[in-house]
Amino acid sequence: MKRVLRDVVLGAMSVATVGAGTVLAASGDAYAQEGTQGAAPAAQQSGVAIRRVLVEGNQRIEPATITSYLLVRPGDTFDAERIDLSLKTLFATGLFADVQIEQRGGDLVVSVIENPVINRVIFEGMRTLDEEDLEDEVQARPRSVFTPARAQGDVQRIIEVYRRAGRFAAQVTPQVRELDQNRVDLIFEVDEGPVTGIRSVNFIGNEAFSDRRLRDAIVTAESSWWNFFSNNDNYDPDRLEYDREQLRQYYNNRGYADFRVVSAVAELTPDQKDFFVTFTVEEGPRYEFGEVRVQTELNRLSEGLLRAAIPIRTGTEFRGDMIEDSIDAMTYVAGTVGYANVDIVPMVERDPVTRRVNITFEVDEGPRVFIERIDIVGNTRTIDPVIRRELMVSEGDAFNRVLLDRSRQRIRALGFFGDVTIEDTDGSQPDRSVVTVTVEEQSTGELAFAAGYSSTESLLFDVSVTERNLRGRGQFLRLRASSSSQRQQVDIRFTEPRFLGREIAAGIDIYSLRTDFRSQSSFENQSTGVGLRTSFPVSDRTSLGLTYSLIQDETEIANIFVDHDDDDLTPVINQCDTANPARPYLCDQEGTFITSVLGATINMDRRNDPVRATRGYDLQLSQDIAGLGGEVNYLRTELEGGLYYGLWGGFRATFRGSAGFIDGWGGDDIRINDRFFKGGSSFRGFDVAGIGPRQLIVDDTTGEIVQEGDALGGNVYAIGTFQLDVPLPLPESFSLGSALFVDFGTLGVLDSASRQSISLGTGESLIVDDSASLRVSAGVSVFWDSPFGPVQFDFAQPLEHEEYDQTEEFRFSTRTNF
Repeated sequence: MKRVLRDVVLGAMSVATVGAGTVLAASGDAYAQEGTQGAAPAAQQSGVAIRRVLVEGNQRIEPATITSYLLVRPGDTFDAERIDLSLKTLFATGLFADVQIEQRGGDLVVSVIENPVINRVIFEGMRTLDEEDLEDEVQARPRSVFTPARAQGDVQRIIEVYRRAGRFAAQVTPQVRELDQNRVDLIFEVDEGPVTGIRSVNFIGNEAFSDRRLRDAIVTAESSWWNFFSNNDNYDPDRLEYDREQLRQYYNNRGYADFRVVSAVAELTPDQKDFFVTFTVEEGPRYEFGEVRVQTELNRLSEGLLRAAIPIRTGTEFRGDMIEDSIDAMTYVAGTVGYANVDIVPMVERDPVTRRVNITFEVDEGPRVFIERIDIVGNTRTIDPVIRRELMVSEGDAFNRVLLDRSRQRIRALGFFGDVTIEDTDGSQPDRSVVTVTVEEQSTGELAFAAGYSSTESLLFDVSVTERNLRGRGQFLRLRASSSSQRQQVDIRFTEPRFLGREIAAGIDIYSLRTDFRSQSSFENQSTGVGLRTSFPVSDRTSLGLTYSLIQDETEIANIFVDHDDDDLTPVINQCDTANPARPYLCDQEGTFITSVLGATINMDRRNDPVRATRGYDLQLSQDIAGLGGEVNYLRTELEGGLYYGLWGGFRATFRGSAGFIDGWGGDDIRINDRFFKGGSSFRGFDVAGIGPRQLIVDDTTGEIVQEGDALGGNVYAIGTFQLDVPLPLPESFSLGSALFVDFGTLGVLDSASRQSISLGTGESLIVDDSASLRVSAGVSVFWDSPFGPVQFDFAQPLEHEEYDQTEEFRFSTRTNF
């Protein structure tokens, strides 16, 4: 029997490769024919009663189980037709490799050869895929019954997996290794073959747009040596179907309402290494928007109110996505006046003669629906309460699309998810709805590196480890260390977004910062502090934050006057020696000071998207007061905000501005380490502390600058930035972006004691220029979403500056996520 099994199985499977399924599939029919022939003797003696039913050859399967499939019983007469049906029924169970039924006198003998049981499923020859990828696809499992037909079905499934991975030349050969007790190891030998790429993507019938523009509109890309980080240049039939829809949207959003893709064909090259992909399209005429009407009978929702919300304008180019945008806008307006559920049906009429598309929006109040259940899907790491607490609706509330849209924005603003969708489906009753929140987890841990280079050979290195979703509970933790020629800093920052289970965020900061401004301003400062923070919402998009910090500053004044142009400083003197007639006022600030600061910050966010805003603004106003304890007294106010406007074609205009003012009270002047210093990342085109008031040695006769001295910072600043994000005409796989920018602003105004002029008695004087003149720079930023993390390059050219300002024409930074 064992030999028979080996001959049957191996004979059927020896030809099982990519295209060999017919032999295995037909094996059952062959056995059925043999079994039918075995029943012939019984058929010749029909009419004789069956005395006994005997089973032979079974090992695992009980005789009673086998006889239960038979259509005849002891006492029945030998009936050839019923015996033949019994034979086919036994084969249909899949438990047997062979079945014979014969008559021996008055006995009906059923001889079976059981199919073996699979001991293990083994994959050999795999290089690019993991075993888990194939185990999820095949139906063969340990301890299941082996049949050649099922094995061949698994062969086809494995081949399909490899085809989806772009390997159309993959071959799979099933093998069986016999074991004792009628067990086998099922082995799939895999020859993966080469990756099947895309040699060319062609278009037929396109006149309005070139092949190059259409290639950029689809996902499938031609194989190139630089696309080694992307798999879109591998042929995938599913991706081809997606590209058909991408083309339709591309044309539909550019006026071609009748556009259709006639065919999308992929042809294998003769060497079977690549595919030629050809799209045949019919563009049709180009349409404009015609008449736009609104029909509604809702009392509080007039046609004029809804029409004003529609962004479509008659005579403009037809865009299919504008219809969906109009529905969303009207739904939002309806929600603001109390209609949580409205049905808006667009009736689209195309007039090929005038080439205009007339649209009628039929608006009616939908049935009142309540939320039966809210399901959270996709959060493999973040716990459900972190997401649910951002929802503005709860189970049992009336369904409200406006509140759900705002909930989506709040969840996205967490920064934990790459994508967030909220969909509703029918519930258990007509007035019930099930809301499904689907999130796509993304990396919330960040290992960040930053480096910079300035025209004054200033180097910067920064490393930080940040987790924005600690333990999946939404907690924020950052450990940071940075070092440069000006500063060395170590800090720890922790935030609990829901302190004591309430909508209150609380946090603590501990830091140590050493600032070395001897190359810009003749002082060093060691600052060590601890801060407490809390914030809570005042309204839907406005929050208030409170802070308290206790800081110890140790300030040391350098011995010599700073000169950025001369390394041989003469005379080398202790400038803070009381015997020095040119002793600067800065020397009075040397020593150790304790600062106790209480602050408040109000944030307003009216952006339409917290990640990449294309409409709206955000604003932040902060107020700090020092002097409630400690030895330093000042009042500091800062304002920062931005305006965002999305333009056509992926362009986006942004204006960001910031301003600040600090003033002493109780007879105190502002110490140098509390002043504002601007430049570097805060004002591109200038070095760190590169602008603002500065000590200068000037010739008393000519007024010319002899030496450039200390940067003194300022008590007042105002800086603005205009930026235009410019999409590059490159394939999306390059992950490159760019922006044009103009930075402008000023920094100045010191206390009167810090502006004193001192005669050096050598025909030269030490003066302070704090004129707060305008500085302007312009340049280009390049963004690269590299495999190692986002990288930014800034190229800037100062257009308006003072002679003594320190410029910086290039800067870059990078970070990587984990």
